[in-house]
Amino acid sequence: MRSRTEMMVDRLRDLQAASEIEASAVVSVDGLIMASALPSGVDEDRVSAMSAAMLSLGDRIADELKRGTLEQVYIRGSAGIIVLMAIGEEAVLTVLARADAKLGLIFLDMRRAVEDLSRLI
Repeated sequence: MRSRTEMMVDRLRDLQAASEIEASAVVSVDGLIMASALPSGVDEDRVSAMSAAMLSLGDRIADELKRGTLEQVYIRGSAGIIVLMAIGEEAVLTVLARADAKLGLIFLDMRRAVEDLSRLI
């Protein structure tokens, strides 16, 4: 029987295979890596800590400015896009994509992945 982590990693790899997403990870809100499909050379611990911090900050901003429940955090840099999406109350899905990626498709693929991943967490 496959472990929960292996099933999450499989779902992340499926997400990347079917979209413009280049890398992805599931991170706990405490900043611990739960599953990842990150390229070699990427520090999982740093990605997980920064993802948890960004989600927490985004949540506080959305609450403070009365924007409702946080759905996602979006960061665009000159070399690409980073999107974070909450998976329930316990985790966050972090994805990296090229700068020219189609955001609508990424958001759709991420929402589907979040539904699947929420059943595994």
